[in-house]
Amino acid sequence: MFTQTSKPSLRDRVLRSPLVDLLTGPHGVDRYTELVEPTWTLGDSRAKVVAVRRQTTRSVTLTLEPNAACRAEFPVASLAPGAGRVFRAGQHVNLSLEVDGRRLTRCYSPANAENDTLIEVTVGVHDGGAVSQHLYRNARPGMVVGLEGVGGEFVLPANRPRRILFVSGGSGITPVLSMLRTLIAEGYTGEVAFVHYARAAAEACYRDELAALPGVRVLHGYTRSDDAADLVGRFGPEHLAAAMPNPEAVFACGPPGLVDAVRAQCPVALSESFVPPVFTAPSEASGGRVAFADSGVDVVDDGRSLLEQAEAAGLSPESGCRMGICHTCTRRKTSGAVKNLITGAVSTTDGEDVQICVTAPVGDVELAL
Repeated sequence: MFTQTSKPSLRDRVLRSPLVDLLTGPHGVDRYTELVEPTWTLGDSRAKVVAVRRQTTRSVTLTLEPNAACRAEFPVASLAPGAGRVFRAGQHVNLSLEVDGRRLTRCYSPANAENDTLIEVTVGVHDGGAVSQHLYRNARPGMVVGLEGVGGEFVLPANRPRRILFVSGGSGITPVLSMLRTLIAEGYTGEVAFVHYARAAAEACYRDELAALPGVRVLHGYTRSDDAADLVGRFGPEHLAAAMPNPEAVFACGPPGLVDAVRAQCPVALSESFVPPVFTAPSEASGGRVAFADSGVDVVDDGRSLLEQAEAAGLSPESGCRMGICHTCTRRKTSGAVKNLITGAVSTTDGEDVQICVTAPVGDVELAL
């Protein structure tokens, strides 16, 4: 959970008082204060959209102002000005909102520097993406979203390397841009190169900002157009030589093919990379019984993940990335054996928490859902 480091305001102390709790029961004070202002909540971590930019035809950038509950819950520090960072550059947060009557959660990496009091996320629009499409069409200042759950180990080391290469593709630019902005805010004096790949020049997020950065070598490559580019083709020895030969550290974020290519050229220097895990759903059903105990629903295992089977049964469990990253879908397995679709490991432990988006039954399973 998160830790509060700043002194609570008078308003927060009043709202948390036993008398107010008694007067607002059983619904709680949040159900009343949110009628006045949706972000005036003590228990729900929320953020107000204060600015919206549509930098490209396939992205939308939101500037978010977190509420007091976020300040009390973000794990690394308070959001109060000067009180410390909310997240470490490169990490991700869970953003949730209601789309067509369903509460959906997705994880996004902030693009701002660590110590900023506002949070900036750039959402790449995906074909069929419920959240990204909704935000691109409908995001506006004043909109309120859920914001919670900092995570991820894709971060800058405490001892900053002196020669750093950043490589990104598409919306993978956000965590490495956060690292770059953090270094600049710190007054970093080392050598930096930044390589970004997009499908076309019109889809290259933050192009103007990167071009204006002093002392940073910025190179662009376009993979699906004939636009004039600094680099032609895919990442390889020539691109590495053009950007920064022999870097001390490399941070890459983007499609698996790009990150694999960077790893091939920089097997030692690559400090960390972030790509969605690859997993394969089982091809055969176990034939066992899957019981969603809290809902009184039983189904026969059809071979898909527990999340997909729950949704097929008419249930609406909370979920986010659907890739085993954000942990939003975690539920308690009360009994039975399950297989992790990322690692292939089978667990028979009763009373354990599992991520149902990347977990499949092996025989009879009972889930607290």
